[in-house]
Amino acid sequence: MTTLLLMIIYLAFISLGLPDSLIGAGWPVMHQALSVPVSYMGILTMTISFCTIVSSLCSARLTHKLGTRNITTISVFLTAAALLGFSYSTHFWMLMLLAIPYGLGAGSIDAALNNFVALHYSSRHMSWLHCFWGVGTIISPFAMRYALSSSTWNVGFRIAAVIQFGIALILLATRSLWRAKADQAEKSSAPISLKQAIKIKGVPTLLIGFFAYCAAEATTMGWASTYLVRHKDVTPESAAGLASLFFIGMTVGRFLSGFIMNRLGDRRMILTGTGILSFGILLLILPGTPSIVSYIGFITIGLGCAPIYPCIIHATPQNFGAKNSGAIIGIQMASAYVGSTFMPPLFGVLGSHLGFGIMPFYLLLFTTLMLVMIESTFRRTQDHNTSQD
Repeated sequence: MTTLLLMIIYLAFISLGLPDSLIGAGWPVMHQALSVPVSYMGILTMTISFCTIVSSLCSARLTHKLGTRNITTISVFLTAAALLGFSYSTHFWMLMLLAIPYGLGAGSIDAALNNFVALHYSSRHMSWLHCFWGVGTIISPFAMRYALSSSTWNVGFRIAAVIQFGIALILLATRSLWRAKADQAEKSSAPISLKQAIKIKGVPTLLIGFFAYCAAEATTMGWASTYLVRHKDVTPESAAGLASLFFIGMTVGRFLSGFIMNRLGDRRMILTGTGILSFGILLLILPGTPSIVSYIGFITIGLGCAPIYPCIIHATPQNFGAKNSGAIIGIQMASAYVGSTFMPPLFGVLGSHLGFGIMPFYLLLFTTLMLVMIESTFRRTQDHNTSQD
């Protein structure tokens, strides 16, 4: 039963990844069909991110009232309905309205499932959980590509909606697999407030560190192609495919990391991943290097990123206690979305003025900030836990 439940949770995380890459894949055609400027994607995605931040901050209280299984099922149905609505939209204002349930559903799934796995499963399963998110992000572009080649962009969202509704029905049919004691534990004590969580020793540095990591990850995701074209003289056609090397490195890295996480532990995995990530960034900095070194650099950056996100989350109950983890992980998700929403556009502005060759230094800045803050969190929480023993 435990293994089957874990498979259901993995499936739910595929549903989280499905919408994440769908808009970007279809937007070159969507904005023309909707008669809006290409820049309007930023308005749409920031609206989704804002709603995701709100639902992440509310996730602990919602989970306390409804339980993880109910929150997950409701959220997947919510995002499925939003995707279906996207598929029938004919005006941009329709997409803006549907962005609200689109974002609210995603934030609730993210925080609730991350906390559930952190509490009830080992770190290897956390790594594989996020590997399945990568599977979801890979499926969507293929669905959109099929839709654009055979019909219209609307069909791409309709395909994703059908998959999402299918996952939601599976979650509904397997609710009995969720352990009753898990729901009881979630409802046994009221979650701490945002103000109380931030006052806990180590939480502010954790939030800054997580913000910094997600800033570096999202900047790499969004600007790798532009960096290769503008700074390494790679053709746009080649760069579009080569930028996927980062996603491949991260997805493969999370799968492989799962086999060694239990042996090394969260803190050492974060340090190891940071070392690999930094080496990949240094490969980009090397002057006069051929393009192949940059390609290896992006694969290496992806491999380095692989264990950091899941290990930071998995360490939360151990660092701050199981009773506080739900609220803190919800705030972590909010800080993650702030970093991934606002820092890539900032790089775009800086790159336009200073040249996109600054990308490795931008990534190194946030990587260093992440390492300092996360290490500070581990030291403070260990000192605090030791003093209480």
